[in-house]
Amino acid sequence: MIWRDKSLLSPGEGGVYGERMRGGYRVWDPRRSKFAALAHLDPGFDLEPGTRVLYLGAANGTTVSHVADYAEVVYAVEFAPRPMQDLLAVARRRKNIIPILADAGRPAQYAHLLEPVDLLFQDVAQPHQAAIAVRNRLFLVPGGRLALMLKVRSIDQSRPLDEVGDEAVAALEAGGFAVDSVRPLTPHHRDHLAILGHRVA
Repeated sequence: MIWRDKSLLSPGEGGVYGERMRGGYRVWDPRRSKFAALAHLDPGFDLEPGTRVLYLGAANGTTVSHVADYAEVVYAVEFAPRPMQDLLAVARRRKNIIPILADAGRPAQYAHLLEPVDLLFQDVAQPHQAAIAVRNRLFLVPGGRLALMLKVRSIDQSRPLDEVGDEAVAALEAGGFAVDSVRPLTPHHRDHLAILGHRVA
């Protein structure tokens, strides 16, 4: 990915959500995007050109638009109709975004629309976030990467982050993932853990 003076940039056309521009590049704000926050906190996390991405929890397409600046294709799954309207507007400006109105917990609804992907990026606010990732594992190529943005308070309002994170890690490993790292997204996002792993062949 492209960095200039500690700012993460993406090379696509600007004006998607009023983002700042810098030298002809879009500034990818870690306060508005967990993907960008992870990139700021983990220098080893990268998005190489040509990557095929399944993005669960696409919302209104803010982060999806940045991911699409790098990726070959982004399959963007969103369940709520109102954000989907915004996502459709974003997709009209980028030919490599495939918007999908569906429940990420029911991948059979959209399996016929996908090809195998290299990265599964998940940002959903549901109690069974690890189970959703496991259900979508079948779309990953062997060794394909998982980046799960665990919204801890959507799972439990009171327990410590690391305790909830440990349970999610155990569920992912039981479901066919190897977990490589777990880290909080502070200071950019509170009560979130980034769980990185890969599909075990």
